Amino acid sequence: MSGAPTRAARQPMAPTLLLLAVTAIYGWTFVVVKQAIGEYPVLPFLGLRFALAALLLLLILRRWPGLVSWRRGLPVAAALAVGYLCQTEGMLTVSPGIAGLLTGLFVVFTPLLDRLLFASRLRLATLISIAMALAGTGLLTGGLAGFRFGDLLVVLAALAFATQIVLLSHGRGSVADMSLVQMLVCAGFFLVLGAGPQLSYPPVSGPVAIALVITGALSSGLAVLAQTWAQRRMSASRAGLVLAAEPGFALLFAVLLVGERLTPIQLLGALVLFLAIVGHELVGTSGVGH
Repeated sequence: MSGAPTRAARQPMAPTLLLLAVTAIYGWTFVVVKQAIGEYPVLPFLGLRFALAALLLLLILRRWPGLVSWRRGLPVAAALAVGYLCQTEGMLTVSPGIAGLLTGLFVVFTPLLDRLLFASRLRLATLISIAMALAGTGLLTGGLAGFRFGDLLVVLAALAFATQIVLLSHGRGSVADMSLVQMLVCAGFFLVLGAGPQLSYPPVSGPVAIALVITGALSSGLAVLAQTWAQRRMSASRAGLVLAAEPGFALLFAVLLVGERLTPIQLLGALVLFLAIVGHELVGTSGVGH
């Protein structure tokens, strides 16, 4: 007797494949953003990026968030804005592949913050993954002596993204409205900062315009809706495992598109860090350590 199929086996492949494509897009954007901010100021770029994303979501959803959604969404949006600010500023000096790997630390930061903020249970696998992630980060960045300010900013971005995830997981309300609030807050925040006295919105070149479409419309707009659709049709553990592949995609695109190369020590660090991220999600999927 074969028995009933497991829940994982019963889950259709379409949501998983769609979420994998979304994850690949997220990894691709590290290269796109790195190239764009090489010729366009960070804050104006982020302002235009999120303005485009917010406009697209408004056109698709055709509604304005209510007062309750704004109240619930503001702390989440603030964490997201801080994350993108730190990540993008850090990428001025950090390569896209390494930035993707360091950003992936949000996977192991999330349960740690969940424990600190909401007293959620912390698994032994998480503690092991955190230790591995710290070791991998040290090898990747050259230890304390080689750890630069840009690296610190990207790690802080991962911490901010983990905060956003934890707040969302404990929040209530419409997913669409919460997504829209986050895009609107980020757009307003960065548009205002980008118009500061020391900054300006220079003319947008063709490559920067393409980067804005990719990061604003595709990554921050359509991909968010696709991710929401996919995650509602699959288990959280499977979704976490798929999303944990983002650092791998970031490094892959960095190698293929811009020829990024790592030293043997950095490759070892990248492997340890990636194993910490993916291994953490694999353990969660298998149910070990609960």
